[in-house]
Amino acid sequence: MGEEQALRVAIVDDEAPARSRMRDLLADCAGELPLVVTGEAANGPEALELLAARPADLALLDIHMPGMDGIELAQHLQRLEAPPAIVFATAYDTYAIRAFEVNAVDYLVKPIRLARLKEALRRVHAGKGSSAEALRTLQRVPRAFLSAPERGKVHLVPIGDVIFLKAELKYLTVRTAAREYLIEESLTRIEQEYGERFVRVHRNCLVARAAIRGFERAAQGGEGHWLVVLAGVEERIAVSRRQQHIVREFGKS
Repeated sequence: MGEEQALRVAIVDDEAPARSRMRDLLADCAGELPLVVTGEAANGPEALELLAARPADLALLDIHMPGMDGIELAQHLQRLEAPPAIVFATAYDTYAIRAFEVNAVDYLVKPIRLARLKEALRRVHAGKGSSAEALRTLQRVPRAFLSAPERGKVHLVPIGDVIFLKAELKYLTVRTAAREYLIEESLTRIEQEYGERFVRVHRNCLVARAAIRGFERAAQGGEGHWLVVLAGVEERIAVSRRQQHIVREFGKS
């Protein structure tokens, strides 16, 4: 098998000794399974930049990383034009391992054994990967970021910066004080994932509770009698008739 057919592998772990150990293990595998390490990253944002610039066939992801764990990172990587297969590395975690096995997601338990790593590499070489839905099922806590693909890169949008989300055709417009982003996600799923962080003011719009500054009367003829006034943006969002109770609820707070 030539260099062009070698498995391209990216290593993502916040601990330098763990990345070094993984490189050594991969070097031991290279005699049987031609591979090349495309690069290393110490956290989620670095990994997204690395894999956008240098696509890989496989990303070996540590689960426990500060800021963004490996499970969230795996979901953001699905937004890349050519997403890699994912294999997680974790210290022994009964819940995680049971979830991996139920969802047919491959994983390595630290300290990683050479034979087990070779098995994972062979699975990826054979084209066995995890689905985006399986990766979402593993998620235990709300994501710290939303991800928006744009010109071959993936922009991370901190959830705390989101002022509102509006459904338009198959996309969601995500509005921050700085700009808008387009993402392909379900408004209902966002609402379920983040619970009380957002409030639905219309069938096609969620607004951040913390961004609500008040309400003003809508012009005559609008669908809603009220508009939401939001911090950080001039745009007003219509409150549908079905959601008019929100005006009363916030007026009491």
